Amino acid sequence: MSGKLIKSTSVVGSMTLLSRISGLIRDVVLANILGDRAAADVFFVAFRIPNFFRRMTAEGAFAAAFVPVFTDFRENHDRDQGKRFLELTLGRFGLVLALFSLAGVAAAPWLVKAIAWGFSENPAKFALTVEATRITFPYLFFISLVAMAGAMLNSCGRFAGPAATPILLNVCLILAAWQLVDVMDSGPLALAVGVLVAGVVQLLFQVPFLRREALLVKPRLRRTPGDRVAADGAGQVFRLMLPAIFGVSVAQLNVLINTLLASFLVTGSISWLYYSDRLMEFPVGVFGIALGTVILPGLSRQHAAESPGRFSRTLDWGMRWVFLICVPATAALIILAVPLISTIFYHGDFTRNGVGMSALSLVAYSFGLVPIVLVKVLAPGYFARKDTRTPVRIGIIAVAVNIVASLALFTTFHHVGLAAATSIAAVVNAGLLYSGLRRSGVLHLEPEWPSLLVRVIGASAVMGLLLYMGMGDSGWWLDSPVPERVSRLGWLVPAGLVTYFIVLVVSGVPLKFLLSGRGTE
Repeated sequence: MSGKLIKSTSVVGSMTLLSRISGLIRDVVLANILGDRAAADVFFVAFRIPNFFRRMTAEGAFAAAFVPVFTDFRENHDRDQGKRFLELTLGRFGLVLALFSLAGVAAAPWLVKAIAWGFSENPAKFALTVEATRITFPYLFFISLVAMAGAMLNSCGRFAGPAATPILLNVCLILAAWQLVDVMDSGPLALAVGVLVAGVVQLLFQVPFLRREALLVKPRLRRTPGDRVAADGAGQVFRLMLPAIFGVSVAQLNVLINTLLASFLVTGSISWLYYSDRLMEFPVGVFGIALGTVILPGLSRQHAAESPGRFSRTLDWGMRWVFLICVPATAALIILAVPLISTIFYHGDFTRNGVGMSALSLVAYSFGLVPIVLVKVLAPGYFARKDTRTPVRIGIIAVAVNIVASLALFTTFHHVGLAAATSIAAVVNAGLLYSGLRRSGVLHLEPEWPSLLVRVIGASAVMGLLLYMGMGDSGWWLDSPVPERVSRLGWLVPAGLVTYFIVLVVSGVPLKFLLSGRGTE
């Protein structure tokens, strides 16, 4: 089992790496065109609204509810019942999405006010954001169906296609930036059109993969006499999904709270948070989402097979990899904040002040990297057992912590305080999820943990010292030509990575144990 987990995680991680690289290229293009000015704030808010609902209803809650039920159908029911289940689930989910998307278009002014109330003080900025939101919101319909297709394929052990799909969004946005901005004479509106087109393209991209697995079904709303078992399964998905909507969306709710408060700060605050969050999300997307995507189907199968020992060891295996990868990534993001921001975004309309401000929020975000990725591993420990209520209760606490911390910090530390509040909330969320699994007897840590943590922290410290000595003065990164920045960062990052793993091996970290995931098979 562990070999399959590593292989699947590698596949998803590789595809997601390509997606994140294309995403960075996209963000470089956006930084050149929009910079960190009012136009950037408008588009990021208009894109964040449907993206928020997408992560709540589709990637998060739907997958968490759907995968365990679909796995149960594949293990314990015949093929015909599985097909009926998919038809009814697709029909009902599609209808809800269509109605919700139409409602979102109609309610765009109220949504913008709820998420960026501060824009109301500037009527032109507010009106443009509303118009862009009305274009982007239908993206929710298409990308949610994409997420359902991905959950179906992941349940069958097919990860590459769904993991590659986000690349298409980045390509569409890059093309929109190059081809539509001048034609439409509005950067935010042109990019909004690119988002909508991307939703259609991403959905069509799933069709061949679904057909290959015989999962391409016609949606149905009305049940027939033979649909009792399938209808019960579809109903169970939606019953599990409702509480999961909140439980898996804590991080996104925190982002929206930050956006709302940042809309009252100086122009550029939303953009600084966006650009720094994008860099922090790079390891989350490449590794955290890949690990969480792969681990849920495996845990669901182990729970269905009543294998509590393997269930615990799979969670333990995932946690070990989180610390192995994310502790050094945290150190690197903190130390290289200015070099990374300046090298990637300091072009075109992106300002010198924007580099410094984005770097500060990146440092604050970085402290939340380990707990944010831990949530991707720990939450499936509940979802695989069809427990979506516990993450909800924990999520409510985490959101409350974020609100209190944001209000306490943003008046003094402005956008940096908002980023710090997100990290604090992530620590609370991960800590409570972990303690809940331990109390319920579901998770038992292996004895190698203390020595592993000491060695990982020590290797990260050595790597961090090398990066700090190699980066030099921060002013150099602002004054030097782009090719020189790229060249210096190009050798500094690999050197740090190699140093980290050399120190790990020399210190005696049992990499074979990490790879084997002893006992997860």
